[in-house]
Amino acid sequence: MITDALSAFNNADVGPSDRRPLAVLIRDTDGKVTGGLSGFTAWGWLFTQMLYIPDTLRGTGISGNILAKAEEEAKARGCRGAWIDTFNPQALRAYLSQGYEVFGELEDFPEGRTRSFLRKNL
Repeated sequence: MITDALSAFNNADVGPSDRRPLAVLIRDTDGKVTGGLSGFTAWGWLFTQMLYIPDTLRGTGISGNILAKAEEEAKARGCRGAWIDTFNPQALRAYLSQGYEVFGELEDFPEGRTRSFLRKNL
């Protein structure tokens, strides 16, 4: 009910979102999903909701490859930008190294950490 009403309001206010899911998956040799990126495109933007790299693959550059694949698909869908948020310092460094820039921060979320909001022009 609330989702439908809000979607109808937004469609009338700014137009349809054209929201579509987007995923780039990491699979093991048996085909089981072990990590990857999950998000969606809407209103000309890619939003990465989750990005998880298994411990055995961290530091190999795979997060940059996954982000690049998601951004490539987002551009094919007509997106002009991407955004993501994190409170993990290691993830923050990875996103910055991929050309994302911080546009906002929320201190002590969670306690003792800073949640950073990042964006990138596509």
